Amino acid sequence: MAFDSSFRASYDIPENDGGLPRALAETDLPGLRLQGRGKVRDIYDLGERLLIVATDRISAFDFVMPTPIPDKGRVLTSLTLFWFDRLRNIVPNHVLSTDLREFHFKSGLRRILAGRCMIVRKTKPLPVECVVRGYLVGSGWKEYQQSGMVCGVPLRKGLRLAEKLEEPIFTPATKATTGHDENISFARAAEILGQDLAEKVRAVAIEIYRRAADYAAERGIIIADTKFEFGLCDGNLIWIDEALTPDSSRFWPADSYCAGEVPPSFDKQYLRDWLETKSGWKKAPPAPPLPSEVVAATRQKYLEALVRLTGQSLPPVEDAD
Repeated sequence: MAFDSSFRASYDIPENDGGLPRALAETDLPGLRLQGRGKVRDIYDLGERLLIVATDRISAFDFVMPTPIPDKGRVLTSLTLFWFDRLRNIVPNHVLSTDLREFHFKSGLRRILAGRCMIVRKTKPLPVECVVRGYLVGSGWKEYQQSGMVCGVPLRKGLRLAEKLEEPIFTPATKATTGHDENISFARAAEILGQDLAEKVRAVAIEIYRRAADYAAERGIIIADTKFEFGLCDGNLIWIDEALTPDSSRFWPADSYCAGEVPPSFDKQYLRDWLETKSGWKKAPPAPPLPSEVVAATRQKYLEALVRLTGQSLPPVEDAD
């Protein structure tokens, strides 16, 4: 990950332009040991457990933007908990609780953290990202154009951009500490994980994708692809991190879908498109600040994905304490 060293923020930043809610860009929680910061999540070590806080940070092209998206972390957490619960019979997940009362935070801080936190069991994360693709787009499309395959999986000739695949495919990737993750073949994943574990992960990931895609289709959303993180706890496979969110998935409106072109999406593709076509940014540090209209439009896409998929909007922060 390329992280702009000038990016600093507190957990209570001024209101954004355009009347948007306050955004949570970074946390420093009293009495807790910070284990690390990801692109979006701040992780605190609780001994046998972890506290994961989803901030409103947003990344694109492996850079964290200096402007957070209000309510984004609450959307990610709500969707993750929704999918973990709905698909819990496929594979266990790492969530233990969302109750923060044990930490005795002051009421103002509890309101800031409301709807953003998960207390989870510790696992040993697998060193492979588990990507499932149901449609040919993104890096998969680029690879297909060059070789007719995606991560070593041969596909039939003549497929178009964004075309639905006959069957979902498992296309793993290595986890890069800096820069982009690297797509790898299943054979390479099996060398890293071991054959039996790799086969289990592939089967579980594809089953999660199938079930989620069928559910989303009933609500007018196509899940084009998604990535999963898994870990091991006492030798058991555990689903960790986030689940089928706009950060980890491509969500397309079904009524706008047409093979041959990429439809508008309910994820951060809108931000990527703005960065590539209108910002003048060269994908080198520092990342550019985002104008209020881009912040507002990105926020709205995340919120719409939540409502369409769960049937529930975010509760007001004042009511979430």
